[in-house]
Amino acid sequence: MAKKQTQAKKKRISWLGLFFKLTFVGIVVLIGYMIYLDAQIQHTFNGNKWEVPAQIFARPLTLSKQQEITPKEVLEELQLLGYRKVNRADSSGEYTYQTNTLTVMRRAFNFADGFEPVRKLKINWQSSKIVSIEDINAQQNVGTVRLEPWLVTRLVSSSREDRMLVQLENVPEMLPNMLTLVEDKNFYSHFGVSPLSILRALVANIKAGRTVQGGSTLTQQLVKNLYLSREKAITRKMKEALMAIIIDARYSKSEILQAYLNEVFLGQNGDMAVHGFGLASYFYFDRPANELNAAEMATLVAMIKGPSYYNPRSHPERVLERRNLVLRVMFDANEIDRNQYEQYVNMPLGLASGDSLASGKHPAFMEKVRRELTDILADPSLRDSGVKVFTTLDIYAQRRAEKAVRETLEGLQADRSAQLESAMLVTDITSGEIRAIVGGRNTGYKGFNRALDAHRQVGSLIKPAVYLTALENPAEFNLASPLEDKPITLKSKGGKLWSPLNSNKKFQGQVPLITALTESLNVPTVNLGMQVGLDNVADTISRLGVSTTVDRVPALTLGAMSMAPVEINQMYQTISNNGRYVPLHTVTAVVSANNRLLWRQAEFYSQRVDEAATYLLNYALYKVTMEGTAKRVGKAFPNINMAGKTGTTDDYRDSWFTGFDRNNVITVWVGNDNNEPVNLTGAGGALPVYVNYQKLQQPKSLSRRFPQGLGIAHFDAATGAVSIPGCPNSMSVPAILDVLPPPSQDCAGKPVQAPEEEKGWWERLFGS
Repeated sequence: MAKKQTQAKKKRISWLGLFFKLTFVGIVVLIGYMIYLDAQIQHTFNGNKWEVPAQIFARPLTLSKQQEITPKEVLEELQLLGYRKVNRADSSGEYTYQTNTLTVMRRAFNFADGFEPVRKLKINWQSSKIVSIEDINAQQNVGTVRLEPWLVTRLVSSSREDRMLVQLENVPEMLPNMLTLVEDKNFYSHFGVSPLSILRALVANIKAGRTVQGGSTLTQQLVKNLYLSREKAITRKMKEALMAIIIDARYSKSEILQAYLNEVFLGQNGDMAVHGFGLASYFYFDRPANELNAAEMATLVAMIKGPSYYNPRSHPERVLERRNLVLRVMFDANEIDRNQYEQYVNMPLGLASGDSLASGKHPAFMEKVRRELTDILADPSLRDSGVKVFTTLDIYAQRRAEKAVRETLEGLQADRSAQLESAMLVTDITSGEIRAIVGGRNTGYKGFNRALDAHRQVGSLIKPAVYLTALENPAEFNLASPLEDKPITLKSKGGKLWSPLNSNKKFQGQVPLITALTESLNVPTVNLGMQVGLDNVADTISRLGVSTTVDRVPALTLGAMSMAPVEINQMYQTISNNGRYVPLHTVTAVVSANNRLLWRQAEFYSQRVDEAATYLLNYALYKVTMEGTAKRVGKAFPNINMAGKTGTTDDYRDSWFTGFDRNNVITVWVGNDNNEPVNLTGAGGALPVYVNYQKLQQPKSLSRRFPQGLGIAHFDAATGAVSIPGCPNSMSVPAILDVLPPPSQDCAGKPVQAPEEEKGWWERLFGS
């Protein structure tokens, strides 16, 4: 008996020993596993938790004293930015407007050159000009202010997740309170998991016979979203609990809550998932999270339970009911009083259209941004780290350009079988900033970008380079210089003979230089090009900013070369900017997610051609729009001075127009992708797009200062000789005065005596 007891005792000790050994091994394994999980957590939690799309911003609207801009234009910008019109503007993102006076609470914003806080501004107009800007808080007048730029889109990576990071200190205090009360009321007291919540949920689910309640804490939800799959295995649930405990032990409640605010799934924007309150506040309410009211916050918190089931756009009645339940929880917890509760539950959902975050907008412009970003940020991971990209996009110019292209081509297409296509660029003359790009007729389609990549024959658009080459030699050429307009035959490549003709197949014998350009006459242009030399013409084209290599053949003078619209626009940017070249670009600065400047566009310019000669050329291009091939511009805008040039290629395959007002240069191409004839001149195809674009806005009249040494001179229209003022058959045009000889005869043909030099006082008193 004793022996049996001893054997049983030994057996128990053996089993206990095995148990303790297994327990010890299990604990070691568990500790090792938790160390492994901890390393995983730290790697993600301490580093970049998410791929955050690059945020693409449009240009900020700058307002200055004495600036010509209407109140309507500024109010449109405020509406685009999601500002709210109220009776009294006291909070960020609000404004009031009464006749010619705007009061606005300009939002705080981290611009590329630094942070600017909320500012209460008062702007006064007289007619269409700003007369004063007052910073009300600082009680002082300021010369210039800027609104924050509009968030156009985000360049989403292949993960198809979209988010906009927020800091806990920058969201309303009510939001984390609401979140914890509704989703995890014991958040601040548990250690990552809540056994009581799990037990309570288990009982509720057993009673209901289905899953009606979850027991996961906010920390567990965060773990599930950040690290785990959606499978419902017990092992995954255990791993979730362990990771939640580790996170709770290693990180503060504030850090966990901030991560949750940025990670939580809150719906779909097309094929992209909307994550975090930062992005959701824009997607559903078109403004930043710090401007949400309690009802709007309650709507987003209500959606956490099921973003698809409680989608406010698809099921407004469902989310409204749950939103009010969330507000009731807040009322019961004394977070809001009865008056506030009644006010909020009676509010409509107040959803924005969602257009502000629609994906794939303005693909032609964004393609240029992508190309520049690839050069600026060579490391792809930087482009997915939440960088802010400040661009030159003027959304109104972009929308007007898209509308002008679509609607004009619809009208032109009516009697044509060949499918018309188009490209268009709008750029700022002084800065070289691209305001708008249209890459094709289907403006929303991300396909072949004709504005950047379609190289087409440019025709007469090249002619200004020929005339500029001549005008840079003012001792030999001016706007009145006579050019031969007679039949000619020249040798081209390979000894081939070439006999250019004017478009009307007629010759005038001789015409003044300005007439040849205004009427876009081919033969005088060729003669002028041969006089100044093809090498010199090619050099001028290069100095104007064209990188395409051109053949030095006579047909060069009439545009026998292919260029993309962006190159043509660069060429005319230099012309319209008084000969000052500035590289065209869309990106002005790149800032990191924590607002550190990574890159800024250098302020570069180069005086490529003579300013006085460029002024004379621009005067001739102004005449083109008044009485030449583009006189439709002058008829459409009789009180606004603009300049430009039409271009038509052989067999009417390509229709071009480039024009400019005081601020912008605009290039339009219309043609066919198959290079088939479209039977449209520059005036018949591209020019109507330009005119229709300008009708959609308020173009500013050209005003250029006279460069030193220029003045109005008088010439005999037939001979080009300098004449005295008032003679019949004379022409008066700007000219570089100090190289002109004095007039040799009067209007009757009699010699003109040179005026005697005035004697000094010494000579008048005492003689020579």
